Amino acid sequence: MATTSLPRSASRGGSFLVESCTPEDIFSPAELTDDQKLIGQTAEEFVRNEVVPAIADLEQHKPGLLAQLLKKSGEIGLLGGGVPEEFGGAGLDKVSYVQLAEKLSAYASFGVSHGGHSGIGTLPIVFFGTPEQKKKYLPVLATGEKLAAYCLSEPQAGSDAQNSRTRAVLSPDGKSWILNGQKMWITNGGFADVYIVFAKVDGEKFSCFIVERGFPGFSSGAEEKKMGLKGSSTTALFFENCQVPKENLLHEIGRGHIVAFNILNAGRFSLGAYCTGGSKGTLEIASKYAKERTAFGKPIGDFGLIRAKLGEMAIRIFAVESMIYRSAGLMDRAIQAAGEGADQSLQSMKVFEEYAIESSISKVYGSELLDFVVDEAVQIFGGYGFHEDYPVARGYRDSRVNRIFEGTNEINRMLIIQMLMRRATSGALPLMQAGAKLREEIMAGPSFEEPPSGPWAEEERILAGVKKTFLLTAGAALEKYRDRLADQQEVVAELSDIVMACYAIESSLRRVQKAEAGRGAQSVSVMADASRVFLHDAVDQVEIGARKVLAAVLEGDMLRTQLAVLRRFLKREPANTVAMRERVAAAVQAGDRYPFEGR
Repeated sequence: MATTSLPRSASRGGSFLVESCTPEDIFSPAELTDDQKLIGQTAEEFVRNEVVPAIADLEQHKPGLLAQLLKKSGEIGLLGGGVPEEFGGAGLDKVSYVQLAEKLSAYASFGVSHGGHSGIGTLPIVFFGTPEQKKKYLPVLATGEKLAAYCLSEPQAGSDAQNSRTRAVLSPDGKSWILNGQKMWITNGGFADVYIVFAKVDGEKFSCFIVERGFPGFSSGAEEKKMGLKGSSTTALFFENCQVPKENLLHEIGRGHIVAFNILNAGRFSLGAYCTGGSKGTLEIASKYAKERTAFGKPIGDFGLIRAKLGEMAIRIFAVESMIYRSAGLMDRAIQAAGEGADQSLQSMKVFEEYAIESSISKVYGSELLDFVVDEAVQIFGGYGFHEDYPVARGYRDSRVNRIFEGTNEINRMLIIQMLMRRATSGALPLMQAGAKLREEIMAGPSFEEPPSGPWAEEERILAGVKKTFLLTAGAALEKYRDRLADQQEVVAELSDIVMACYAIESSLRRVQKAEAGRGAQSVSVMADASRVFLHDAVDQVEIGARKVLAAVLEGDMLRTQLAVLRRFLKREPANTVAMRERVAAAVQAGDRYPFEGR
């Protein structure tokens, strides 16, 4: 297992809204160890040497090729990252797994197949398997001798997974579970050997089972005709009186939702990492093309609007990367805090639950980042971007499904606020206390205290204002709707966007401050530009969303009063983001790559 240089403390999930962290509290890519870098390098070389040359055949579904490549990656240790060492896996920490996911994303179809096996296909047994189940399945899954798939969705049950119609009953002799039903959109469905299948026992109790391809009554359908990810296998599965040994029940009867939700937390976090890696690769392709393509007598990369696109792509990648590595560091810290004697698999599951909010943020921001980057890349390529002979066309098609995977982004926006409210009411997160303190501050009026000083004083004040903005708007919405808030989905989505902006702004800001402390402000000046541009643009969106929420829940004098408070919280001087974005673009073009890699 690679050893991570961790932040000095691990905060509770969601606490970034009510607590102020220091640069020393966060993990950044600059702190990757040699072992962690080697994991990324190994994955990158495998994709470049083995996967990329086979893309044309993979896109045409050459029989057996994708499964062969996955197995080959397992032979060099790329499939067992989440499997404990005692069962033949690598037992990677979360930072190392982020590195692995990033580097495997150069070809999205392979990346999603890898995640379908090593993540959501294997982790249910790691987290919930009996000792016998772990001994039987984990060693062969870790090496790729057998490949896995996760089977939750059905034709009529996607986001509403507990509406499953697949049924399980105990056989008359009590030795087997008999499954009947259908699963849909199953990644690796056409070639997997082991399937994690959800079904309702006696039509009522949502449960989970380990099903093998060779079990009687199991079959997989034809490959789906998809818009993107054409190189991956996606099929329906059919269970017709499928006989599953009694001992292949995973976890407990009626507790399938516990398995599903915990695994989705892990999948959401990993998906953000895959999307970040894909975004970096697309930025590199776009920057190189902008130098090669000429128009009006010079490379299109010399034109301001093309440079602005390259700069903005890098800025958004920087923000998402900062969040994901921060979350990974927090998770690793929490696992290690349990001590050497603790069950690492159990602790890993607990931290995914603890940081479920951060995982949903990674999924939403990561998937929307990649969609933005591939769209801009197509624009840079112009007409050629719309042509299948150029890689950005494939990237554009492949990206779109990420906003649907692992719970749609709409569902995840709802979940972020739902989880925050649940943690607040249980006392796990002092949101209510923070809201009460804010009300006292508002009643007291503007403060005339000496403003903070230092090179980041203005950004710190703005960040604090964004956090107050969430408390202000969430408090107003709760006061009006109370336990009916979840029904006001547009309001909830706007609140969620403010939460995500808080985490992204703070993560990128602290990363720059940590880099400055270690290497000096001059050496990270372009990184500082990226952080400042992201902050100012994000706050513009926060203000629009906050005004929308307040107008939805207040009226008259109260609305005008709260809008005045909002203006005070988010008051800021205009920043020359055009010049800063230009400097980031110059850094991109200097190396034709994401300029903050490993920094």
